[in-house]
Amino acid sequence: MDAASTGAHDDVRTASRALATEAVHAGRDDLARQGLHAPPIDLSTTYPSYDSRAEAARIDAFAADGADPAGPPVYGRLGNPTVARFERALARLEGTESAVAFASGMAALSAVLLARTALDLRHVVAVRPLYGCSDHLLTAGLLGTEVTWTDPAGIADALRPDTGLVMVESPANPTLAELDLRAVAHACGSVPLLVDNTFATPVLQRPAGQGARLVLHSATKYLGGHGDVLAGVVACDEEFAGRLRRIRFATGGVLHPLAGYLLLRGLATLPVRVRAASANAAELARRLAADPRVARVRYPRLGGAMVAFEVHGDPHEVVSRVRLVTPAVSLGSVDTLIQHPASISHRIVDAADRRGAGVSDRLLRLSVGLEDVEDLWADLDRALGARQRPAGTPARPRRTAR
Repeated sequence: MDAASTGAHDDVRTASRALATEAVHAGRDDLARQGLHAPPIDLSTTYPSYDSRAEAARIDAFAADGADPAGPPVYGRLGNPTVARFERALARLEGTESAVAFASGMAALSAVLLARTALDLRHVVAVRPLYGCSDHLLTAGLLGTEVTWTDPAGIADALRPDTGLVMVESPANPTLAELDLRAVAHACGSVPLLVDNTFATPVLQRPAGQGARLVLHSATKYLGGHGDVLAGVVACDEEFAGRLRRIRFATGGVLHPLAGYLLLRGLATLPVRVRAASANAAELARRLAADPRVARVRYPRLGGAMVAFEVHGDPHEVVSRVRLVTPAVSLGSVDTLIQHPASISHRIVDAADRRGAGVSDRLLRLSVGLEDVEDLWADLDRALGARQRPAGTPARPRRTAR
């Protein structure tokens, strides 16, 4: 059976559908047959059952392999119909058999690490930079893991018999460094590769098609897209999904049904939002690169809505002077956000490790939204401060009022 058509409520074959069509229809294919247009929100925490023997059998089956229980829902911690719609839709977009949603991106990463440590595979090989909290979770060994940091060329040599995971992020947060994912996957051998695809989204990149077994998203960002939902999700094969569901059930890192609804709604406009924001970002990157007040600009070859740039002056002053752009952590919303990674998103990373990964103290990270690009540039131009005259250039004479 087509992996994209295995959902109980989503049985339309879609092998030939384009990404934009999938984004609108995945997770919703059964609605018209039910006389519905918008997906329903199921807020139940528990569900009635008069057949406790059958209930016991379904719970035993879930405990064995983590597969979604057949039949009606059992309990909110095992799964929720609204969240399941989002999971099926995201799996379609990423080209995987399954997806498992969590209460946050860090909850999703934690579940992956717990799934591997449960098999006594505690060693992780990782490439910097990663999102600051991901870096900290691995470095501090908070879940019993041990990490070896390496560059992409050193992945194969860093593998050990107890290596359970290789983790990379491309484009990376916040430097936007890009990796050859096919080459990385080849270097991993039989060890699962986890790619954080938060910045690229499946609109620009599908890591599963390049050899990754696990694709991680902070769904808080582009998948939700409006700055009003906190979530994480892992797209993967069904075997790994079963392990993740069991961990989610045991640890309680479940996604609220309303968040699942908002995420499914966000997917419908994901391609349009990413492409429009990317066009703005590319133009801003071009202007920043030509600006003498900017020391360096980083913008991914595959595109996207993220821009990183280093300034000659004080980056904190730039953040303090924006007015249209919002100075805030996070990214991927319809509005433009700016932040100083060394102070916020990557503050938790050791300063030497942070700088070694290219996160300088003058680096600013810009998440470009859907505003008019001229308005955005006017705000950034003002925030960057007065342009310095080249040495030896006379000042323009002041005009006197008549």
